[in-house]
Amino acid sequence: MADAAMQARRSASSPRLALAFVLLALGGFAALAGQMHHAATAHWDEAALQLAQQWRATHPLVDMVMREFSALGSTPVLTLFTVLAAGYLCCVGRPARAAAVSVAMITGALAVTALKTAFGRARPDPEFAALVQEGLSFPSGHASMSAVFYLTVGTLIAQRHARLRERSFLMAAAVFMAVLIGVTRVMLGVHWASDVLAGWAFGAGWAALWFCIAARLRDARGPG
Repeated sequence: MADAAMQARRSASSPRLALAFVLLALGGFAALAGQMHHAATAHWDEAALQLAQQWRATHPLVDMVMREFSALGSTPVLTLFTVLAAGYLCCVGRPARAAAVSVAMITGALAVTALKTAFGRARPDPEFAALVQEGLSFPSGHASMSAVFYLTVGTLIAQRHARLRERSFLMAAAVFMAVLIGVTRVMLGVHWASDVLAGWAFGAGWAALWFCIAARLRDARGPG
């Protein structure tokens, strides 16, 4: 009985905490966007880019390893992972959560594209990059969408575990994946550091927003 009451209190408080996190994360994104727009990030953006170039020059394996890890945040890989995650959630009787993951990824990708177009920031000079890519830079799509996917799925899976250490491990793993993928984008020289920080902020906020929506759907329709 006590465990059930504790679980109910935790379930009731989680959406409120998630909503507070949404406001915090998206507020952080807005602050970074303002700083970037006024070139306040230029100094440390350039310093991070030069440091990454030096690190690749002195550690030849870094380039190869970063390329492999970066692929975990690519559109084809995240699309595949999204389909698998949604399929799994449907199989275990959680269609509302499967829909939340799918729609979070689709709307997140559209939002990132719109933000890139709105800010119109160019990528770093190709001479500093180990991997030359086309397109705009702010926010980082890899950092944004990996945060949306891994944090959304990590949170939904963690909810199915009662023990704190299990939930903590799952959330730590989700955060680690998002951070790792974002770091690779700076290390490869395809994004400024502020692009990645903004991507993390946006992606974390978007994931928390869809956690709130999934919680509302669950409350409205019952378990699912």
